[in-house]
Parts: sequence; C-alpha cells; structure tokens
Amino acid sequence: MEAVQTANPPTFETVWAILQEVGKKQEETARQIGKLGSRMGEVIEHMVAPNLREKFRELGYDFPKANNNSDVSDRTNNIFLEIDVMLENGDKALLVEIKTKPSTEDVKDHIERLEKMRKYADLHGDKRTFLGAVAGVVMTDSVKEYILKQGFFAIEPSGETFNIIPPYNKPKEW
Repeated sequence: MEAVQTANPPTFETVWAILQEVGKKQEETARQIGKLGSRMGEVIEHMVAPNLREKFRELGYDFPKANNNSDVSDRTNNIFLEIDVMLENGDKALLVEIKTKPSTEDVKDHIERLEKMRKYADLHGDKRTFLGAVAGVVMTDSVKEYILKQGFFAIEPSGETFNIIPPYNKPKEW
C-alpha cells in the first residue's frame, strides 16, 4: 500500500493573513453597497421632489417654497435633524421623509423629527404649523396604513408619477 502524501497545512500566519484580506474585501463591499443605497435614495428624491408642490396644490395646500436636504443643527439646544424635502408657506411647513422602502420604524423616526422641529421652531418664535409625509417607492399595505393612522400623507408611485394619499382623519399638526 502506498503512502498518501499531503501538503503541509497552512500556518497560523497564513490563515491570519487570508482572514485579514477577506475582512478588507467585506468592508469594501459593504461600503460600495452603502454608496449604492445612498445613490438610490438621491434618485428617488429627485423623482418625487420636483412635483410635490403641484400635487399638494391639487389637495388644497399651496407651498411656494421647497427645500431639498435641509438640516437643523442647534448645538445650544441640542436639536439636530435632517429633512429630505420641506415645503413651506407663511402658515405651514410640510416635512417629507423619502425612503426606498419605508418601515414603521422610519415613520416613528419621522414623528420624532417633527417633534424636534416643533421644539426648535418654538425656541425661535416660529409659529407655523408643521405637517408630515412619508414617500416610498415600495410601500407595503401595513406600512401605508401605519403612515395614514399617524396623521401623515403617504406618497407612493403611480405610473409615470405618484399619488398622495391624505391621512384618514385630519392631518396631524405639530
């Protein structure tokens, strides 16, 4: 019977070097996926934002001013928030959160965002009423239901444009 020769098993150092290289590749892949997700969000914002004022005008809301990617950074009062799109007039401001696939957690985060905005506005003498909306490309029925129950407008695609679904009752005001 012949003896079977096997190659020497890899050393600890060799295995460790391979694991480090795999880790670097995983980090790079995660970074690239993150960038892709961010770019997808930007595409969605650019698809929805330009027509929002006209669509809300059809619902009886006139917002002559629109701001994309606004933020509040009030270090004195520890209030920080980012707003995907904010539509404004003299009496009201509508904060729109745009997601590829919104979740109930995203809606809860938007409620917190509106609470922070109300606090910031009160501290600075801004008496406008704040409203909320959540837009999504892929929106499950349960998430849409949750959005509407929270007093937000739901914005979802419809053919070449999108629909705005008003909340079940009166829109919640902050």
